[in-house]
Amino acid sequence: ACGCGHHHDHDADEVFTSWGTETPHAYTEGDLNHALIGLGDPSLGTVLRAKGIVPASDGGEWIHFDYVPGAPDIRRGPADYTGRLCVIGAELDQERISALFGL
Repeated sequence: ACGCGHHHDHDADEVFTSWGTETPHAYTEGDLNHALIGLGDPSLGTVLRAKGIVPASDGGEWIHFDYVPGAPDIRRGPADYTGRLCVIGAELDQERISALFGL
């Protein structure tokens, strides 16, 4: 039940929200691991998925990540033109999620 008081289905864009940004900010794998673990905090909302690609702070390489609750995946990969972060869920506290990524 969605709590709207009616008995009907809702489109995904009515139930789910997303937070996303482009950033040149460089990260360590530890920084990202800390942020991804932090996404499990229920006070941030219900995070269903997160993914991104960001420059590595140790230079040259880029870090790719995927997250589903309880299963962060961080790996090195090819470069992109800028870093990108995306978090998908419901009732997301976008300000606190941004702060979690140091933005």
